[in-house]
Amino acid sequence: MKNVETVDVYTAKGLLTVGHRYLDVRTSEEFSKSHFEDALNFPYMFKTDEGGRIVNPDFLPQVASICKKDDHLIVACNSGGRASRACVELLNEGYQHVANMGGGYSAWVDAGFAGDKPPGDLKVACKFRPKDN
Repeated sequence: MKNVETVDVYTAKGLLTVGHRYLDVRTSEEFSKSHFEDALNFPYMFKTDEGGRIVNPDFLPQVASICKKDDHLIVACNSGGRASRACVELLNEGYQHVANMGGGYSAWVDAGFAGDKPPGDLKVACKFRPKDN
């Protein structure tokens, strides 16, 4: 298991302007609600019928179908948990330049980077974030 680099949303935004790719590992439903304009969406986990979550068994092959192991990737989910786990898998698979975006897409929205809609219209509820964020 490798250490995952975490960058804040301001650093991530700067890195995206110089060629890093935004890898959104939220579910398709979360992604369709709102996302970074040029994001690639490969869900790291799926919701089960019982309300739990399972790791997407095709996650690494899906990423490999688009990304090279030397691509610079900013990985994000809703709040950072899934993205951190996805980063570990990517690093263990040999991806060389992977960073978790701290706070996830919710922090991106909070920073005002997602447009002019109210944050409540853009974010998905998260048990790890206060309801007023």
